[in-house]
Amino acid sequence: MSKKDAQVVVDMLRKEYGGSETALFFETPHQMLVATILSAQCTDERVNKVTPGLFKKYKSVEEFASAKQEELEQNIRSTGFFRNKARNIIGASRKILEDYGRKVPRTMEEMLTLPGVARKTANVVLHNAYRIVEGIVVDTHVGRLSRRLGWSKEKNAEKVEKDLMKIIPRDDWGNIAYWLIDHGRAVCKSQKPVCGECFLKEVCPSAGKFDERGRWVGVK
Repeated sequence: MSKKDAQVVVDMLRKEYGGSETALFFETPHQMLVATILSAQCTDERVNKVTPGLFKKYKSVEEFASAKQEELEQNIRSTGFFRNKARNIIGASRKILEDYGRKVPRTMEEMLTLPGVARKTANVVLHNAYRIVEGIVVDTHVGRLSRRLGWSKEKNAEKVEKDLMKIIPRDDWGNIAYWLIDHGRAVCKSQKPVCGECFLKEVCPSAGKFDERGRWVGVK
């Protein structure tokens, strides 16, 4: 899809979902980092049930850095993959203390040095904590819709991100993911997307490419 065609879709998404933002609860950049790590393979709703008590118990970077692995695991168990998440939260907190003066880094390069942080997490934290945009968040919704809209043929998140950065206006990099996520949840679902009710159906190359049982017969 050309930049011009992509701009039409972006404008339509902005009009429909312009107020979209992260659903994760946080007050500080470090809380944003912790919440984002917890959100991997977990719903924002579940994370938001865990973090109020978690942030009341661990009130600072120092307290997370000195947390006992087994105890933190139990505190976040319901978010899934709790052993890796606990290890990464503790490791990232220690790295922030030792190398970044207690402050969550403000650049992509530095964010990627933190345990458990890849580009998706870094993009989420930088945008929401600092309003710094260095890329585009690509989760399962964003990847799926990008392929259906003809914005990318890739399945690897970083490759999808590179494709999107070529055609999406930079001013929209920070918000496009939230618009696509909302659209993916409400209309362009993984199974049985509601193409007939979609406001993008006239400009989407994949509109209607499902059989009567809701199975995808177009691009993946």
